[in-house]
Amino acid sequence: MNFTIPKEIRAAVAILGSAGFKAYPVGGCVRDLLLGRTPQDWDITTNAKPEKIQELFPESFYENKFGTVSVLTKSEDPKLRTIEITPFRLEGKYSDKRHPDEIKFADKLEDDLARRDFTINAIAMNLAPGKTTHGSSKPGFETSKKPGFFPPGVVGEGASLIDPFNGRQDLEKKLIRAVGNPKERFEEDALRIMRAVRLASELNFKIEEKTGAALKEKAHLLRVIAQERIRDELSKTLMAARPSSGLELARELGILKLFLPELEEGWLVGQNKHHVYTVWEHNLRSLDHAAKEKWPLVIRMSALFHDIGKPRSKRGDGPDSTFYGHEIIGAGMAAKALSRLRYSAEFTEKAAKLVRYHLFYYNVDEVSESSVRRLISRVGPEDMEDLIRVRICDRIGSGVPKAEPYKLRHFRFLVEKLQRDPVSVKMLKINGDRIKELTGLPQSIKIGLIIHALMDEVLDDPEKNAPEYLEKRATKLNALPDSELQKLASAGRNKKLGLEEEEVAKIKKKHWVK
Repeated sequence: MNFTIPKEIRAAVAILGSAGFKAYPVGGCVRDLLLGRTPQDWDITTNAKPEKIQELFPESFYENKFGTVSVLTKSEDPKLRTIEITPFRLEGKYSDKRHPDEIKFADKLEDDLARRDFTINAIAMNLAPGKTTHGSSKPGFETSKKPGFFPPGVVGEGASLIDPFNGRQDLEKKLIRAVGNPKERFEEDALRIMRAVRLASELNFKIEEKTGAALKEKAHLLRVIAQERIRDELSKTLMAARPSSGLELARELGILKLFLPELEEGWLVGQNKHHVYTVWEHNLRSLDHAAKEKWPLVIRMSALFHDIGKPRSKRGDGPDSTFYGHEIIGAGMAAKALSRLRYSAEFTEKAAKLVRYHLFYYNVDEVSESSVRRLISRVGPEDMEDLIRVRICDRIGSGVPKAEPYKLRHFRFLVEKLQRDPVSVKMLKINGDRIKELTGLPQSIKIGLIIHALMDEVLDDPEKNAPEYLEKRATKLNALPDSELQKLASAGRNKKLGLEEEEVAKIKKKHWVK
């Protein structure tokens, strides 16, 4: 076996070895090497205790109850600037279904491997010197002793795997199999249920039969897992090359309804004569296109959620069914679900906004520039390109072969053109302080109403964004009754993209835009 092992890892193993300890790369990094993938992180397990590890690696810190010491390096590779070294350990009961109540350090590597989740993650590598393929170089961290470094390059003859649970065989069979008794593994740490689904999706593996049966039986234990942990596994699943497979597997195993019941509402919900896929299928296909384009998580999430409101808005059945207002319903559902899963407020707000406005109506020469300015104002100039990407996912997810027709390309051009015009109150050539000077008003809601009324006018006609006009107009607005000013201030907010509300409804019916 020949594997290219980073010099930082070989040096760390050598330092521990020169001090009389055993040390092995273990877990996901070994799995990835065997699959021909570049490891995303590196873990080393050893029979050295935390205090001894820190003695050997002065540039390190130890701030957990699991014995893991984080060793800092000076590597040019960000993934190797911190290496985690953990003593062999045994674990007690898991009362909270997530963390062991008690941790004991073990003497044997096999005991450490036996506590791990899946066989493909329970493989260790015994390094040995091999042929040098690169020039010599110093390791990426300072040490307290002068180690006998393995030469940089390939670890070859003499390297061996320690694989007591036949993980390599499961890698060849493309199986996710629990170590030992699968029920016990899931009872110990219920997050392993999510991890099994995520790994199956990420690696394009199947879940072994007994492991799958135990997973179904113990799925309810996810209810006791912190939403943040579920969020992290969901995010990793969505970042896979074909994330739909993980979500489909989660649905089949009865897991999805435990953390994203809103999404599962689309299962078997038919659409109308303009759609060949169910809501569920359409959402997953839209997500897969975002993954194919390697777009970021917020785009993938928005593509997945863009039609999440259709089941609740559906009226009628068969080819003439409608889904009016599903984008508004869906935005609310997305915000609620993402907040529940503890996504950041910024992430949640953006995803909900992209869901809310993904159905923007645009036909060349039919929609005015002021309407597009209003959309830019609501979505934000910085998020318009992402909104177009979600729209492209929607198209491809519907089975349309062309992702970006002429009118969408023209829309992108117009958005870029109009971003030079004022699309937010910050771009107005007047501010609240100046309005207070002109009107004598104190800081109050009325100042905001005047600003929004002025903004509404400027969205219709950017040439009005001139200090002289705005100052005169602000004075006149101040003289209006509060009720009339309120109507002017809210006028722009209540307008739909393209035309007034009633006109939008007519166009939706005409073009089967839901």
